[in-house]
Amino acid sequence: MDHAKGEPEALRLPHDARSRRELERTYEDESPFELRNQLLSLAKRHDEQRARVMLDAGRGNPNWIAARPREAFWFLGQFALEEARRVWHDGDLAGMPHPDGVMERFEAHARRHEQDPGCAALRECLEAAAKRGMDREAMLAEWVDGVIGDNYPTPDRILPGVERVMAHYLAEELCGGRMDPSAWQLFATEGATAAMCYVFDSLAANHLLPKGAKMAVMVPIFPPYIEIPALERYQFDVIEIRATGRSETGTPTWQYPLDELRKLADPSVKALFLVNPSNPPSVALSEETLDALVDVVRNHNPELMIITDDVYGTFVDGFRSLATELPENTLLVYSLSKHFGVTGWRLGVVALQRENVFDRRLQAMDQEVRAQLGARYRILSPQPDQLPFIDRMVADSRQVALNHTAGLSTPQQVQMSLFALFAMTDRGQQYKAQVRAICHRRMRKLYEALGLPVPELPCGAAYYTELDIQDLARRRYGDQFVAFLEENYEPVDILFRLAESSGMVLLNGGGFHAPPWSVRISLANLPDGAYETIGREIIAALDAYAGDWKRAGG
Repeated sequence: MDHAKGEPEALRLPHDARSRRELERTYEDESPFELRNQLLSLAKRHDEQRARVMLDAGRGNPNWIAARPREAFWFLGQFALEEARRVWHDGDLAGMPHPDGVMERFEAHARRHEQDPGCAALRECLEAAAKRGMDREAMLAEWVDGVIGDNYPTPDRILPGVERVMAHYLAEELCGGRMDPSAWQLFATEGATAAMCYVFDSLAANHLLPKGAKMAVMVPIFPPYIEIPALERYQFDVIEIRATGRSETGTPTWQYPLDELRKLADPSVKALFLVNPSNPPSVALSEETLDALVDVVRNHNPELMIITDDVYGTFVDGFRSLATELPENTLLVYSLSKHFGVTGWRLGVVALQRENVFDRRLQAMDQEVRAQLGARYRILSPQPDQLPFIDRMVADSRQVALNHTAGLSTPQQVQMSLFALFAMTDRGQQYKAQVRAICHRRMRKLYEALGLPVPELPCGAAYYTELDIQDLARRRYGDQFVAFLEENYEPVDILFRLAESSGMVLLNGGGFHAPPWSVRISLANLPDGAYETIGREIIAALDAYAGDWKRAGG
């Protein structure tokens, strides 16, 4: 869920310390992804001058992909094109596939192409769907038409078969099999970023979060969850729930103490936004934190609207979404981008229980507000004020008037369902173990190079790590050195120094509302050996600061 703009102007850092610090201070309040663009310009110049490879550990884009479900997709596409030409074949012109007899023709096609790895992969996906009560032929017919892309998405919210597949996937992979998939309504979106936009827009448009309303965010968090509420359109009153928990040894656990969670007991707090596992600490809510949060909501703020972004959930063993514990309160946002390596596909879903507080709040509004909202959605239904919140989101995504052309493209939905079904096979579970192992292996390499123990985080995803530069500096040179850093440098200075001297790009933790002297390092997007290099270069940068300190009499 990271974003980047085009090629930035080349940044030139001043040589004198005061001017440099003043310039760096201007970046303290910028989005870390905008700061990243400036760091990239420095790192690329270093790359060109020293013929070394730039190391960009600032983005969360993984450097792996799930190959098998893609093989299934391409094989399906070949069969679907054959189906289209069967209906009408006039040179380059073909017809619209017909569903009647599609399974029989598929079996014949599969026998002719048994050696194609996509054939077996597609069969495995069909089998996984059948095991979950779905009709093979109906699923195949939906896929054939969907992959050709010759029809508008119908229904516009999500294709019926895809909805069933994704509901099973979310229930099994994010909720430990403890949710009834049929209780969910899903909306397929262009990744989790589009889902975020739709959620904020519809909460505001439907007076569920009117301008200036009080909401909470659990920090550290992906910056747009803090930046969007500050926009003029919303200007929400944001309460931060801080992950200040520490272990018995004093190391951060990135959990939320009860005194922080009690902020949610105030009924004037209408909504809670969280990323779970968190970004950047990459730690899921522990069972203790979940239980405490559930207790506060149920007993003090039972109508709280919760929006949980669970994109990293599959990287934590035994992960349990908040949607499992507070199903009626929770709207779940999920993107397939990280687990499957599909950031370019833009695949995401919003999931909401059929019985939910969003709809209850809508029905509890006074008659005047309901009439206003009814006028907004009057073209969609003879009883517009009865329209569920998730269907309002679909309409709002197309300015209501274009609701009939809403929805994620059908080829994207087909690929999404193939990824999800693959994940629920034995091979998909093996793949999950592989990608988890990659992240943990890179974590070990990084911390060994830093000379630090690997963080013991029972709920850790290890997709990112949040490195405390002050703690590292204190371990190497003591408290007086830390005081020297604080007095003479901005927290982002080490990022500029690493980009300038090493061609390395990291992100500032302060931009995520983590401690200002922390940095986020993605463990997903570089070769294993790069993390040893990153660790060594961070140590070299600290040693260079220490040289300045000693020359100043430290």
